[in-house]
Amino acid sequence: MSEKTTGDYMLSSVKNSLRILNSFTAEEPEKRVIDLANELQIGKSTVSRLLSTLASEGFVTKDPETQKYKLGLRILTLNSIVTSNLEINKVARPTLRNLVNETGEAAHIAVLENQEVVYLEQIECSHPVRILSYVGRRNPVHCTSSGKLLYAYQDRVAIIKLLQQELKRYTPSTITDPDLFRKELAEIKQAEFCYSDCEFLPDVVSCAAPIRDYTGKVIAAISLVGPKHRIEKHQHSTIKNKVIKAAKEISKNLGYMA
Repeated sequence: MSEKTTGDYMLSSVKNSLRILNSFTAEEPEKRVIDLANELQIGKSTVSRLLSTLASEGFVTKDPETQKYKLGLRILTLNSIVTSNLEINKVARPTLRNLVNETGEAAHIAVLENQEVVYLEQIECSHPVRILSYVGRRNPVHCTSSGKLLYAYQDRVAIIKLLQQELKRYTPSTITDPDLFRKELAEIKQAEFCYSDCEFLPDVVSCAAPIRDYTGKVIAAISLVGPKHRIEKHQHSTIKNKVIKAAKEISKNLGYMA
């Protein structure tokens, strides 16, 4: 085998290994070899070999009874290294804790990546509810407060690209009309605040405000999430002011001077 062919083979193996790792989700945390082979269009023998290699390094583990693979603890170790060294996480944690203590609801830090909102940090409340957000979780942008808030600050080309795809309806409150979505983004940007009323999950609301870096660029969002009946016990203006205040505090600590 020539040097070039060997290099191409190694690159292909690395890429396929990464595709295997990326295929595991919260909805499908365990998969068989045949499932991965069909999903990724890779030969069963290749998938089996790559999984064995990944398992030897702790990136996946195999259940001997079900013969299914799942992500291993090595992934958790790497995740901890990444999140613990993110400057925004370090800066935001005290503010997040204060926001949770003041409101009694969960607070998050999120960023945009590949037309999805990704949660970098989370402080849970004492009475958590089942919400689809946790560190590393990816959620759609068009029906989450963080996602809409962050997209409001994207350029026209990015918004057009997003709206070329169908906006999936998750609840009766999900905005799926492109024109209405554009209008809402403009309103969010003007208000520098987003309130999402049961658009992703029934009876779960969230609100978000922008976090800026020292240049003034919006780089992340802080959000508060909880059940509608609890959030509505607070006056809307009270919640809004607390979230915006927290966002400004984090931005200031990142070097932004209003």
